[in-house]
Amino acid sequence: MERLIRKAYKATKPVIGILNNIGLVALVGMMFLITVDVSLRKILNMPILGSYEIVQYLMVVTIGFGMAYCGLQRGHINVDLVITRLPRRARAIMGCITGFLSLAVSIIVVWQAFVYVSQLHQGLKISPVLLIPVYPFSGIVALGLALYAIVLLIHFWEFLLEVIGTK
Repeated sequence: MERLIRKAYKATKPVIGILNNIGLVALVGMMFLITVDVSLRKILNMPILGSYEIVQYLMVVTIGFGMAYCGLQRGHINVDLVITRLPRRARAIMGCITGFLSLAVSIIVVWQAFVYVSQLHQGLKISPVLLIPVYPFSGIVALGLALYAIVLLIHFWEFLLEVIGTK
């Protein structure tokens, strides 16, 4: 089981890292676009047409691709006021329970996200100003959620190993 966890980390870490870097580039692009848009709006009274939509799409890329990386780094917020006071095995059991519930909910969310992407694609929904199709960006969120579900699965396996006592 430990080898499976190591292989899962080894397989997912580079993919998540590359997608996170794409999200970072989108964040830098978003900051640049906002700076130029605000400057042009104030100085020349000429805002960039569609900048609001582009910023929204860049934010989708940033968040969609950054979520799994944050999970892989265990960077999400935990409220552990009570949990830290429990014995190690009890913490592992609580982690196993919450990990399983998180995984179950995330699988449902991923499934529905891909259904939504399909509906957007069939409906040919586009943005109002720049006429950019919406479904690829919803697909980015669905992909990010799927990668995050994989990270949750890996964390669940780790907690399970602690409960069993082999770790």
